[in-house]
Amino acid sequence: MGGSAEANGGAVRVPVPPARPFLDTFRGNLKETFFPDDPFRGVVRERGAGRRTVAALRYFFPFLEWAPAYRLGTFKSDLIAGITIASLAIPQGISYAKLANLPPVLGLYSSFVPPLVYALMGSSKDLAVGTVAVASLLIGSMLGREVSPTENPALYLHLAFTATFFAGVFQASLGLLRLGFIVDFLSHATIVGFMAGAATVVCLQQLKGMLGLDHFTTSTDVVSVMDSVFTQTHEWRWESVLLGCGFLFFLLLTRFISKRRPKLFWMSAAAPLTSIILGSVLVYLTHAENHGIQVIGYLKKGLNPPSVTSLQFSPPYMMLALKTGIITGVIALAEGIAVGRSFAMFKNYNIDGNKEMIAIGTMNILGSFTSCYLTTGPFSRSAVNYNAGCKTAMSNVVMSLAVMVTLLFLTPLFHYTPLVVLSAIIISAMLGLIDYQAAIHLWQVDKVDFCVCVGAYLGVVFGSVEVGLVVAVSISLLRVLLFIARPRTTVLGNIPNSMVYRRMDQYAAAQTVPGVLVLRVDAPIYFTNASYLRERISRWIDDEDERTKSKGEMGVQYVVLDMGAVGSIDTSGTSMLDELKKSLDRRGVQIVLANPGSEIMKKLDSSKVLEQIGHDWIFPTVGEAVASCGYVLHSHKTAGVVKDSAAAHESMV
Repeated sequence: MGGSAEANGGAVRVPVPPARPFLDTFRGNLKETFFPDDPFRGVVRERGAGRRTVAALRYFFPFLEWAPAYRLGTFKSDLIAGITIASLAIPQGISYAKLANLPPVLGLYSSFVPPLVYALMGSSKDLAVGTVAVASLLIGSMLGREVSPTENPALYLHLAFTATFFAGVFQASLGLLRLGFIVDFLSHATIVGFMAGAATVVCLQQLKGMLGLDHFTTSTDVVSVMDSVFTQTHEWRWESVLLGCGFLFFLLLTRFISKRRPKLFWMSAAAPLTSIILGSVLVYLTHAENHGIQVIGYLKKGLNPPSVTSLQFSPPYMMLALKTGIITGVIALAEGIAVGRSFAMFKNYNIDGNKEMIAIGTMNILGSFTSCYLTTGPFSRSAVNYNAGCKTAMSNVVMSLAVMVTLLFLTPLFHYTPLVVLSAIIISAMLGLIDYQAAIHLWQVDKVDFCVCVGAYLGVVFGSVEVGLVVAVSISLLRVLLFIARPRTTVLGNIPNSMVYRRMDQYAAAQTVPGVLVLRVDAPIYFTNASYLRERISRWIDDEDERTKSKGEMGVQYVVLDMGAVGSIDTSGTSMLDELKKSLDRRGVQIVLANPGSEIMKKLDSSKVLEQIGHDWIFPTVGEAVASCGYVLHSHKTAGVVKDSAAAHESMV
């Protein structure tokens, strides 16, 4: 196609930005990747080594920010919140430790040391630290496949501490290396499906306690659990069923009332501890332990014993602990950070995800040294903390002190606590994790996200927790790869009486411009999608030529590529544009670029593709590009008419 865009005269040239030194560019990209929030700006602004040291300490120990201004009124709110969440943490801690096949007292240990660490290092005001059901289930299922908690309890316990240590190291490393974005690969749809599947599996596992069974499958899939339940119908104990269903009804009723009347939130928070007290009194008075009701038994008094020497760093079990730690660490991080961000949004403050990773990782490392297993910020406990009116992380300290008193003086009172009550507490908590409304919302908004959610759920329920996680992450990654490898390209049309160009499949009023095909590329151009884009653009041209030919209209003379959404381009992308230019030249079609960014212009200039296309065919807006193409087409058409008139006059003469 001949002609020049300079004929338009008024077009503004798109400048090529000045070259920057490679190190400056690399430093800027590195900062944007790992430090997008510029976390140390407060440290850099300070003058003097002393002030900068204090600012750095405030960054890693956020309690230094709020502690100096702490007041008695604030403490009253935190005291009430701390006591309230302690009433929930004690029964949940005991229950979740049993879920992980660990001694029940470890649930109390894990609610004593980690909250103190988080109060010093955590940036969330509302997160209440403790054990969680999903991580407990993961630890129990992954470690239980290799080491029996009943046949070799000491080794199993040591591996649980080691897995917690590796989880903490992994979590803290992600935060220190600013790799928190890795957790973002667990999308919202993945977490919804995974949590619902894990909650279903946990509820099914509690049928052992609810039915009073002595022997139960170690598998977590629904088929194995149902087989284990219905092949032992002769061992079902009506006493356990009656007691379990009664307490489960009580727990669900208090939750229902608390949801209907938010001011009565304390009812659902106190219900688990109330259930344990009532269950223990009932068993003690009726001697139900002699009639098939299993009880917790002896709980060791005293604070956390050290466990540093119990960590296993030698084969053959170290890799098992490492794998368990990494998988459970990722799940715990995803839940803790998501919960912290949710409540921070309610109170209009921000939390640093990487700082949270350092805090959660550190508390798990120190927890593994003091007989604790994996902890994070569970939603149920944090919701109670928020509703109880907590003001700072001091509520975690109050909860920790309440657990300390329990460990020192009150553990003998849990001797007669029936296991069926613990099963009811776990089932009640897990039912809240099955968010069917979120699944319905996913179906209404994005069917692919819904498929990711269902894949995660089915993978957990019919496979295992690890299988469900792998399925969900794989589907999510596949979707990301498809977005990159198959980017969307759309045809733009002109909105009448304007210079605005919009998608023709969205705006019914948009009209094509004769002889000009306007395409928008909605993704960066990389080696993964360069070939696809070249073929897709060629197909757009073929389709447009067929359409115009059938209507007797002018064929495609110009292809305008809207590059506004193309944030970056690599060498494969520049080569693709060069090949596309040559291919269109052979067809007599001119390629035109509109609104290319600075990085695009620099890459095109350095690769000589800018010279091949011609700077005169690059415009700052689609409207200017199409106007220039229309001007050239009009000039050619006028020249053709003049030429035809001259030829006719000459033939007459």
